[in-house]
Amino acid sequence: MSFEEGAGTSCAMVRGRNFPSVRQFTIFLENRVGQLLEVLRRFEGSGIRVVALSINDAAECAVVRFVVSDYERGREILERAGLAIIETDLVGVELPAGPQPLLRICTALLQAELNIQQCYPLINLPSGRPAIAIMVENTELAMETLGSKGFRLITEGDLSDESPMGS
Repeated sequence: MSFEEGAGTSCAMVRGRNFPSVRQFTIFLENRVGQLLEVLRRFEGSGIRVVALSINDAAECAVVRFVVSDYERGREILERAGLAIIETDLVGVELPAGPQPLLRICTALLQAELNIQQCYPLINLPSGRPAIAIMVENTELAMETLGSKGFRLITEGDLSDESPMGS
């Protein structure tokens, strides 16, 4: 299933705020004290929150992956800072109530033969509900699979403070 087919969504809306995925930024920082703080300070006063963060440290540099509450404005801030960024779609999924929610998500993805490449929590969501961001080799299939099994998918619009999520 394509999200454009029969959904009444134009191609212009596909990369808009309500595309049924969340967008991750990846940047490479020199492995020096204060580099991450410099990047995070760029969002200060913008009303944009970092809602997910992952850092992989190496000897010379750190790979920083993060999701912000306003993807388009966040990209503008990073571009103005002159940072080289890589953008990737992730599947955002709310953790279902009950025991072993991660087991249920992994089982659903395994049934579709999808491998999880990265996973980290989405923090400070307006709904207050726990959720994770997952990178898989086929984002569309993962969203289709999880949606068909009753999981609530998180969109870019759900990350904003103006989000109707949870209502």
